[in-house]
Amino acid sequence: MTDTATVAASLDDRWLGTERPTDAAGWLVRAREVADILASDAVERDNANGTPYAEVRVLKQSGLVTLLGPTVHGGGGQTWDTAYRVIREVARGDGSIGQLLGYHYLWAWAARLVATDEQIAAVEELYTVGNLLFGGAVNPRDSDLIVTEDGDQLVFTGRKSFSTGGQVSDLTVLEGVLDGTDTHIFAIVPTAQPGIVFAGDWDNLGQRLTESGSVEITGVRVDWASAAGFVGKVFQPLTYNTLNVPAIQLVFANFYLGIAQGALETATAYTRSKSRAWPYGGDDKQRASDEWYILEGYGQLQSKLWADEALIDRAGAEISAVLHDARENLTERRRGEIAVRVAAAKLRIVEDGLETTTKVFELTGARASANAVGLDIFWRNLRTHSLHDPLPYKKREVGQYVLLGEVPEPSWYT
Repeated sequence: MTDTATVAASLDDRWLGTERPTDAAGWLVRAREVADILASDAVERDNANGTPYAEVRVLKQSGLVTLLGPTVHGGGGQTWDTAYRVIREVARGDGSIGQLLGYHYLWAWAARLVATDEQIAAVEELYTVGNLLFGGAVNPRDSDLIVTEDGDQLVFTGRKSFSTGGQVSDLTVLEGVLDGTDTHIFAIVPTAQPGIVFAGDWDNLGQRLTESGSVEITGVRVDWASAAGFVGKVFQPLTYNTLNVPAIQLVFANFYLGIAQGALETATAYTRSKSRAWPYGGDDKQRASDEWYILEGYGQLQSKLWADEALIDRAGAEISAVLHDARENLTERRRGEIAVRVAAAKLRIVEDGLETTTKVFELTGARASANAVGLDIFWRNLRTHSLHDPLPYKKREVGQYVLLGEVPEPSWYT
């Protein structure tokens, strides 16, 4: 089978007649089931580079799309610390789909970040009942979309060079600046409309199934009443509004960790079954798994990933606590401390993850470089997305906190 055929075939009636999980442990089991389905043909689907409709169907039918949705509407009612682990688990099977799910969770939470109570209730009911997937046209490195007023409506126009989720999303988060002002406006709109046109131009080294290509926004209309967080056309600011960046930076760290874990799992399985011992070392071994340098190598990599996992989970627990607390309770200082912890987690998993996805080739042997093995998918995926923003700036944020006691000012990247 090629493209998405194996995924689709594995899905038929997979969870039909089964109840949704009711606790974090159950949802992690469900995420592992999804990861195993995705891992079965991840390399073939990556090579085909098709639009991941079947993969999104897996996410929806498994219930993972509504993990954070209110239980009253059929959602999982889980917290962010569980969502982060679910992202990581899915990325173990397919880094691209882990990213799609992680971005969806962030955009599904966008209403809670900036919207009014009434808007939050409406958005969460909409996406949970409909089992809808979010995408977002909110790349801050591009020029902002221009928003103009037309009576009681807002009109969004512009272009974004990245729009993760793109063609597989049901809802799209737009962000633009009101023409003639410095007022930023977020709005959630249906993806399937003439004013949203995806170029289908995502063809990168890694994360190939994330549908992260460019999008043209032309005359997309939104009622002023749907502008997130505005009351009487005036935005109601809170420090909580700025949690979007540390929250999604920790999404990154979790799917990076999942990718690295997938690499190590794939490599150890290969070494146990196919790698050969080196016969010219003077202390010849019968099996590659007896080679001291291979044992040492895997020990080093696993130790680092365990340490990264502990740091990432601690950051997840801290940010989850404030994400689920009353929005008015968050102070600028606490927000900054969490951002520093997230920065530390991200910089560690990027460096250790890249080491892992490279070193596994030395531990599996020359034959493991065959395209059929597909061990390169892990490095390609991690290398591609870890370029999202320069890692030295994360190191600086941590250094400023440790040395000077300063927390980063909220920005699109801090």
